[in-house]
Amino acid sequence: QVALVESGGGLVQAGGSLRLSCSASERTFSSYPMGWSRQAPGKEREFVAAINRSGDRTNYADSVKGRFTISRDNAKNTVYLQMNSLKPEDTAVYYCAAANPRRSWQAYAYDYWGQGTQVTVSS
Repeated sequence: QVALVESGGGLVQAGGSLRLSCSASERTFSSYPMGWSRQAPGKEREFVAAINRSGDRTNYADSVKGRFTISRDNAKNTVYLQMNSLKPEDTAVYYCAAANPRRSWQAYAYDYWGQGTQVTVSS
């Protein structure tokens, strides 16, 4: 069981930046593929970004490609989401997630979730 805690959300103007962090309790953090998803009011949760175990491969939803960057620091048991050029449509609760180590990082299927952090982008 992996406990995930997100931080870094908040209110920002359109065009601004935020960096989300997600700390994991698991000492074998480096064995878990990680990802970020988000859920806007009245909408289903959607995939945002994924990163492999070593951190050298990533993938993004088309809606955030070129603006968001996922990264991880396995020594700190932390995954990050750097969000630049934010738009009002990026407003959502952002969730950090971890996949069972047996899954491919490209399955984009997750077994453990954080509690979420609110990101609000004003126009």
